[in-house]
Amino acid sequence: MATLIPFASLPAAPWKNGGGSTTQIASWPPGAGLDDFIWRISVATIAVDGPFSRFAGVERSLLLLAGESVQLLIDGTRTARLDAAAPLLCFDGEAAVTAQVSGATTDLNVMTRRASCRHQLTRITAPQQLVRASAVTLLFAAGGALTASDGRRQFALQRHDSLLLDAGDADTWQLDAAAATSLVPVDLFVKER
Repeated sequence: MATLIPFASLPAAPWKNGGGSTTQIASWPPGAGLDDFIWRISVATIAVDGPFSRFAGVERSLLLLAGESVQLLIDGTRTARLDAAAPLLCFDGEAAVTAQVSGATTDLNVMTRRASCRHQLTRITAPQQLVRASAVTLLFAAGGALTASDGRRQFALQRHDSLLLDAGDADTWQLDAAAATSLVPVDLFVKER
């Protein structure tokens, strides 16, 4: 059943190291914490330079939403820069990652437990038609306002709102906006047990 998740209704929690904050959009299973989620999607603000938390057995994707850039040092040897030209990075959750920011950034953070789930995300522009690739899909309004319709129901999303779709929802959705606006479909592929 499609669930609209208004971003304004979600609480932000500060990071343990004080370097930013995170706002959880959705996770599975319901009520799961940072140690037992199968998948978790959040928006994070990185305010100062510092280390990321480690998540053993987790695949992570970080998508820059706002801010100039963030540079990541991964395991002390690999450097990756997220900016307007290259806004997406995927990496292992167990890696030692340290961030350097040029001013605060806002990022979409997708994490999936490697043994149980995998994820795929892309950035697209509405208006267009979307054909879902998985049984569970989260549509994240990265830009401005838009509507998502399956032909029977219509949902209005504002910037940073999400629409969580499960196996019972339509595979094809019409995404409309008054002006071209950015949207991020996150497909979640939960492995059969």
